[in-house]
Amino acid sequence: MNWIYLIIAGLFETVWATTMKLSHGFTKISFTIYTIVGLFFSMFFLAIAIKKLPMSLAYPIWTGIGAVGSIIVGVILFGDKLSPLTWCFVALLLISIIGIKFTSGN
Repeated sequence: MNWIYLIIAGLFETVWATTMKLSHGFTKISFTIYTIVGLFFSMFFLAIAIKKLPMSLAYPIWTGIGAVGSIIVGVILFGDKLSPLTWCFVALLLISIIGIKFTSGN
C-alpha cells in the first residue's frame, strides 16, 4: 500500500506543478489555491509512504513520477516540443523509476 501512496504523491506533484504554471506566477487565485492543495496532498501522501519505505527509494521515485508526469502534461497541455533524444532520456528516467522499485526488495 505504501507504493500506492508514493504513486499518488507523485501524481499530485504533477498536479501542483501544472497548476503552478496555470497560476501565472500566483496571480490567478483559483490556480494558486489548486497549487497549494496539490502540494499539500503530494507531501501528505509522501509522508505516509516514507513511514515504511526507505527515503533513499521513496524520494527519487516521487520526484521521478512528478518529473515524467510534468513532461507529459507539458507536451499535451502546453504544446511543449521535445526532441527525439530528449524522449530517449525521458524513457530512461521512467525505466530507472521502475528499476528502482523492482530492485529495492520492498
